[in-house]
Amino acid sequence: MTGAHGQARPIRLGPRSIAALVLVSAVGAAALGWPFLALPASQVSAHAQDAPWLFTGLLILLVAVVAATISESGLGPKAVAMLGVLAATGAALRPLGAGTAGIEPMFFLMVLSGRVLGPGFGFVLGSVTMFASALLTGGVGPWMPFQMLSMGWFTMGAGLLPGPDRLRGRGELFLLAGYGFLAAFAYGTVMNMQGWPYLLRDGSNIAPDPEAGPLGNLARFAAYCLATSLGWDLGRALVTVVLTLTLGPAILKALRRATRRAAFESPVTFDAPPR
Repeated sequence: MTGAHGQARPIRLGPRSIAALVLVSAVGAAALGWPFLALPASQVSAHAQDAPWLFTGLLILLVAVVAATISESGLGPKAVAMLGVLAATGAALRPLGAGTAGIEPMFFLMVLSGRVLGPGFGFVLGSVTMFASALLTGGVGPWMPFQMLSMGWFTMGAGLLPGPDRLRGRGELFLLAGYGFLAAFAYGTVMNMQGWPYLLRDGSNIAPDPEAGPLGNLARFAAYCLATSLGWDLGRALVTVVLTLTLGPAILKALRRATRRAAFESPVTFDAPPR
């Protein structure tokens, strides 16, 4: 599919891709949200024993999403090359500010890439980038599949924003910056949900408590986010906005030019050698 401005979408979501994405999203949402619905008789600390199974299950499902998307779209060598370059760039950007007030410049690149290359490519790119980043920084652990899933959602969301073939200029930049600001908080909230159940109760008013009920646990979780990650998430959101507004025009132009010239959906042909 090519838009009015010649914008190609190298990966489109087909039936198998959608089914795999819905499945992995449902499993991820259940793995993240169960503390809010835990019965009073349950043991919240038992989640730590389930971590290896969640790690394995989510990782397998994420691989299935990538495989289904690639097989359905007929992903060619040019699209694979684009995916590799963007994933490597994003993975290299992440450590630049890691550990410093949430300064993570990779997020703005994911927003711009998802916008230009579409939601299917966006989910694959976000997941692969976070996987490469984890290998690069040694951040492999039970949290990694949740990071991959969250970044896949983050990047896919940018590809689902309205007006991909019509909206340009400042309006598009403000749309992407606003999305990046809100999605940066959403990403932090999802990752807080991943780590929150590991807190020991011990009288804490921010740890999950099965006897508190859904609303009580929601209040505890909100207090946990405010106490532990608000500053980090705000830093990530502001950096994403600033980089999107300042570097966005040049990067969007470069991505769109590269996508048009690559003509991802056109089959690769070779001319016969001259006799």
